[in-house]
Amino acid sequence: MAGEGSSVPGGEVEDLSREKKLHRYLSMLESGDLNERWRAAEALGEMGDCRAVQPLIRALDDEHVDVRWKAAKALGILDGREPVLPLIQSLEDESSWVRAGAAWALGNIGDPRAVEPLIELLDDAKPRVRRTVIRALGRIGNPRAREPLVRLLGDADRDVRLAARQALDDIGTEREIPSV
Repeated sequence: MAGEGSSVPGGEVEDLSREKKLHRYLSMLESGDLNERWRAAEALGEMGDCRAVQPLIRALDDEHVDVRWKAAKALGILDGREPVLPLIQSLEDESSWVRAGAAWALGNIGDPRAVEPLIELLDDAKPRVRRTVIRALGRIGNPRAREPLVRLLGDADRDVRLAARQALDDIGTEREIPSV
């Protein structure tokens, strides 16, 4: 039985353990070790504790792509409004992985401030980024994205075309959209 024989009830033991993990991961996020930092970013997202938001926002500026990408994804899991502007800035990252991670996070958060910056990223050279941006726009559901998404129905990448079709279905439209 949890907590049996101790002066701390079971639920409080779990809370203490969770607090220790949180502080350990926050410390790891500041570590000089790359592997510790990206693992910490990932774990902090999974924990879902809003106290990790500011440290994860700072990690968006890490020198290593893996840390920036994992931090962006974690912020999307935490689903708060606070990281929206830093994530929008990450849409301009040199790494396609970070751009895709930031787009994914913004789609999860669903803040309408992300719509225009995401639309600007629909011309990204990487199909993976375009697909992620398209899905984010579909999740946000803002009608402003319809026309830019219609243009992507003719994209060279089949998966981009299919994602655009799905996003248009998710957003809804007043007119008939051609088949992919």
